[in-house]
Amino acid sequence: MEGRKTVFRETGFLLAGLVPCVLVMIGVYALLGRLNGRVWLGALFGLLLAVGNFFFMAVAASTAADRATEMEDVSSGRKLMTVSYLARLAVMALLLIACVKGGLCDGIAMVLPLLFVRPVLMLTAFFREKPAQKGAD
Repeated sequence: MEGRKTVFRETGFLLAGLVPCVLVMIGVYALLGRLNGRVWLGALFGLLLAVGNFFFMAVAASTAADRATEMEDVSSGRKLMTVSYLARLAVMALLLIACVKGGLCDGIAMVLPLLFVRPVLMLTAFFREKPAQKGAD
């Protein structure tokens, strides 16, 4: 159960970091005079894809870790992670292609939130790290 709480907490941190990034992205579109409904939908769908992808990746990782520790079955956890990765990648690709080809969303506005995930995760980890204690030996 603790693993699930961690997944929700980390997903919340990611969402809290992605929202300002997406708002800045929308502001840049507005400054360039290219803000329209397709950009808004692309930004929203991109944000949902980024957060959903992270959430399902974290759930799969937590489940794989539980399997590895409880059942001492590392290969089962590894297979779960591989299947999860392929399924998430396929779903994201299908949704991106369908939304862009259907003219529903701006492709760049939909992809950029996916690129914001790593910097946001790095920044949240940086600000949450505790400094190493001196003389711990």
